[in-house]
Amino acid sequence: MSIAFDHRDPGTDEQRWADAAPWAAAPELTLTADRLVVLAAHPDDETLGAGGLITVAAQRGVPVEVVCASDGEAAGAGGTRDPQLAMTRRAETARAVALLAPDARVTFLGLPDGGLRENADALRRAVAATLQSGAGSTLVVAPWVGDGHRDHRVLGDIAAGFRSAAVEVLGYPVWLWHWGEPAEVDTTGWRVLPLSAATAAVKARAIACHATQLTPPPASPGEPPMLSSSMLRHFQRPLEVFVTSADERADAVGIAYFHDLYARHEDPWGYDSRWYEQRKREIVMASLPRPRFRRALDVACSTGALTAALRDRADRVVATDAVPTALDRARARIGDDPRVSFQNLTVPAEWPDGSFDLIVLSEVGYYLSRPELERVIDRIDGALTDDGMLVACHWRHPISGAPLGGDEVHDAIRARRTWETAASHLEPDFRLDVLARPGSPSVAAREGLTP
Repeated sequence: MSIAFDHRDPGTDEQRWADAAPWAAAPELTLTADRLVVLAAHPDDETLGAGGLITVAAQRGVPVEVVCASDGEAAGAGGTRDPQLAMTRRAETARAVALLAPDARVTFLGLPDGGLRENADALRRAVAATLQSGAGSTLVVAPWVGDGHRDHRVLGDIAAGFRSAAVEVLGYPVWLWHWGEPAEVDTTGWRVLPLSAATAAVKARAIACHATQLTPPPASPGEPPMLSSSMLRHFQRPLEVFVTSADERADAVGIAYFHDLYARHEDPWGYDSRWYEQRKREIVMASLPRPRFRRALDVACSTGALTAALRDRADRVVATDAVPTALDRARARIGDDPRVSFQNLTVPAEWPDGSFDLIVLSEVGYYLSRPELERVIDRIDGALTDDGMLVACHWRHPISGAPLGGDEVHDAIRARRTWETAASHLEPDFRLDVLARPGSPSVAAREGLTP
């Protein structure tokens, strides 16, 4: 969420943070990745929040890439967009990063300042391209999702969606130090990077490169600078704080919520009453790259509407759900069909035995916490056969109480290198991805229409 704060306010004095030292018990961040990718919502974010880390990486010979989403062109007087300010801030960032890491690559995306949410798809694609351009393990640091700034939250959310075994994602606070209270911060997941005096001095010189943020706007000389002297003191500490991505998101939706939902509603999501749901099922089934499968798994099958469709395309179907009431309704729909078996399981802690050449994860991933989603992806990866297909389909609009969004779920799934896209469908309301093991033939190839 966003926090109401004003950069013109005095903010929390740095001495209060120093006296409380809430980071004192946090473990030290050790840089072990093969490369460092630093994401910034605006020019200067990377210097303020991760300038020391960038310098440390450069000193150790770790390649550094900085990606700046916007040009900060709305940081002038009254928030008006100033093209000249945008170009100036790009130049400031280039000079700052050159001090921190002379060989670093800097990319400017030029997305609207204050409009990252509206351009989330373009931003997500750019981050994906950056991560795919390198090999080995990667440490990604991005603005912390709880920082209070809308653009910071959006970019932090997108970055967290790429977390995988090869990609570690950390958040760096910037505005927290201005509006936060030392006694009230949750330090769960904090990690600290100590900075030597020499590294801190390099960071200070880099911060000084951002002159537009250190002086009043030319058009409004009476306005205070964006970065006041009191704000700057937060970034003169001999340390930087990072937050692990696993702790940046809310907990999974509890199973009690679903028990109550099925107790109050016969068909909670309108699977049988809404043409939207019928059409979506037909699109899912039409997207399956093969006419038939040996053994299919329907994860969190609910009342079995999709399960009923899958049984006509598979020799065997295993349907799971954590709520017995949902399974009872699914059984009533299916009837006595030996092709279909039901299991009362709560994923990812529980998982059906055996392997599957079709696994369907539909409208469930966003109810999981990020660590649980990663565990589900692990489970799927381990259960999918060499010729297997994974079908993921999720609603793209916000869901009250859900810790993840549908796009985040799909981005996390697609971040794995163990499968590739066989088919995809995207529209404003839902996203569908069909994934297969690398080298799987296309539909036309299976039919002998192509070499």
